[in-house]
Amino acid sequence: MTSYLLIFAVFMILSWLVQSRLKNRFSKYSKIPLSSGQTGRDIAIAMLSQNGITDVTVKSVPGELTDHYNPTNKTINLSPQVYNGNSVMSAAVAAHETGHALQHAQAYAWLQMRSQLVPVVSISSRWVQWVLLAGILTVEIFPQLLLIGIIMFGLTTLFSIITLPVEFDASRRALVWLEGTGITRGEQHIMAKDGLKWAAMTYVVAALASLATLAYYIMIFLGRRD
Repeated sequence: MTSYLLIFAVFMILSWLVQSRLKNRFSKYSKIPLSSGQTGRDIAIAMLSQNGITDVTVKSVPGELTDHYNPTNKTINLSPQVYNGNSVMSAAVAAHETGHALQHAQAYAWLQMRSQLVPVVSISSRWVQWVLLAGILTVEIFPQLLLIGIIMFGLTTLFSIITLPVEFDASRRALVWLEGTGITRGEQHIMAKDGLKWAAMTYVVAALASLATLAYYIMIFLGRRD
């Protein structure tokens, strides 16, 4: 239990630090206007158009940092600050989410793999903590239950890992397009790159935390409890 609490504390602090850094960068770069005056919505529509994608809708959704691409209904969902904003950060986030639409249109392998895991991970995530808890409590008499929990948790860990290349590739596509069109250049392009880097770091921390937790449960299963 001590090991688990240590892992939990370390990654809670790391997550807080990365989230704080991301919010700081988002706030800072959201105050830097694009010389073109284009909004996040304009950026997304232009990027879709230039890549020949006509069946994706750009929408505004409530909240902060709620931006995402939904492959099920082919919608790019942007938070109000990004959708209506004409800043460097708005452009970077809108282009990043549009990058996911490009991945979908081009059948990007990692995105397809992640999408296939969604139904399984969705079901597993509802029960995994209860199965793991019961497995730990009964590990001496019924270790198979903990093994089932480890397999379930392993699926969520795999999902976190597969998410990394999907996110990094979407950012790469966004930055290449922004630079190629001249929407961000020089210092503004560096800002866009920095903002997307810290957004990606949230996924890196989540994946590492999941890996470390999975390793902890495996150690319990193998009988290496402290």
